[in-house]
Amino acid sequence: MNSVLKLSLTPKLLLSLTLIVSLSFTAVAQSKEKVERLKVDSQEAKAEFLKADWKMEKHFAEAYGYVIFPNVGKGAVGIGGASGNGVAYQGGAAIGMAKLTQVSIGFQWGGQAYREIIFFQNKEAMNRFKENNVELSAQASAVAATAGASADVDYSDGVLIFTMQKGGLMYEASVGGQKFKFDAF
Repeated sequence: MNSVLKLSLTPKLLLSLTLIVSLSFTAVAQSKEKVERLKVDSQEAKAEFLKADWKMEKHFAEAYGYVIFPNVGKGAVGIGGASGNGVAYQGGAAIGMAKLTQVSIGFQWGGQAYREIIFFQNKEAMNRFKENNVELSAQASAVAATAGASADVDYSDGVLIFTMQKGGLMYEASVGGQKFKFDAF
């Protein structure tokens, strides 16, 4: 009886394993598609930043590395949060994925979408980011990307941040910080 039971379970087991393996390849393919789409979105965001301020090209050329978050969503009713995915570049080449998260408290209401670029002045600043040791207070240190805005800004602790609003309406007087997670390709 055991041999009959083993034989009847074998096709079911094989079918289950085949299904699991097929789904895992589908998940990997979707992840690759997501990464490729994020790379395209990042290049489009870079073009929009340069369209707003062509002088920003200097930062792209001179920075040791940078991260582009093409779409960060932010919402709040008293307590707020923001999240976005991006691509990290070093020497002009994509080197990994980045995740931005933010929690804030204070007087705030609404929602908005924006883009963000973080430039790293040197290897040490970029390495802090890669080691997930960067936390930033975006409200205090971000520069709105407008014509000529990049001309007179300087790095703070090896980091320079530009943001560009995409849409939405947000009222806030809040205290919060951004945290980042880096995963190399």
